[in-house]
Amino acid sequence: MSSFDLKGKAALVTGGNGGIGLGMAKGLARAGSSIVIAGRDEKKSAAALKELSALGVEAFSLKVDLRSEKATGAMVEQAAQKLGRLDILVNNAGMNIRKPPEALALEDWNTVMETNLTSAFLCSKAAYPHLKQSGGGKVINIGSMMSIFGAAYLAPYAASKAGIVQLTKALAAAWAKDNIQVNAVLPGWIDTDLTRKAREQLQGLNERVLSRTPAGRWGEPEDLSGIAVFLASKASDFVTGTAIPVDGGYSSLG
Repeated sequence: MSSFDLKGKAALVTGGNGGIGLGMAKGLARAGSSIVIAGRDEKKSAAALKELSALGVEAFSLKVDLRSEKATGAMVEQAAQKLGRLDILVNNAGMNIRKPPEALALEDWNTVMETNLTSAFLCSKAAYPHLKQSGGGKVINIGSMMSIFGAAYLAPYAASKAGIVQLTKALAAAWAKDNIQVNAVLPGWIDTDLTRKAREQLQGLNERVLSRTPAGRWGEPEDLSGIAVFLASKASDFVTGTAIPVDGGYSSLG
């Protein structure tokens, strides 16, 4: 059996109906894992389900408000029930509000932090007993280049994504005894709906990203599929508490 084989495994991917989340979900599905994707947009989820089901695995979708502890707990329970178990959690759901810090309302700050960071904590906490019951499992948290770098217009987003790295380390240390590995992925500039909006709002962003990225291109969601399979599989059983850039070399330039 390949160390990357996920047959018989079950995965929950938040924000799995588009962008990076769907790219990762496809990677997991191709490796044999059954999938539940969670997202707010039911139309997008229906389209994503068609793509995942075409890969020959069981796939379901759930609509959820990840800022609610009660709803998040119910989502994890439903996912485990639909799939019969839970082995893999991908905390990918995220959003952004682009304003200079002096223009941010407290509500803006709280919305971004709750969606990006608190939801990852809540999902992980709810998934823990299921992962432990399965004899071990994998948690993959999605950070960002803003986990490393600063940006004048991204204060809450950068703070939430830096927090993802420290949450990852804390969970990895706490749950290693249960054979649960927790790692973070730090995507570079990936071509998604979120970054397309950024390119519209920020003049010159496209040129700056291309000039700084050694690979000479924007990433595609499918570029995240391989790291998802690695971190979800036995191949990464001795890898935990890490934050791995997938960025075409962007962060290597310091």
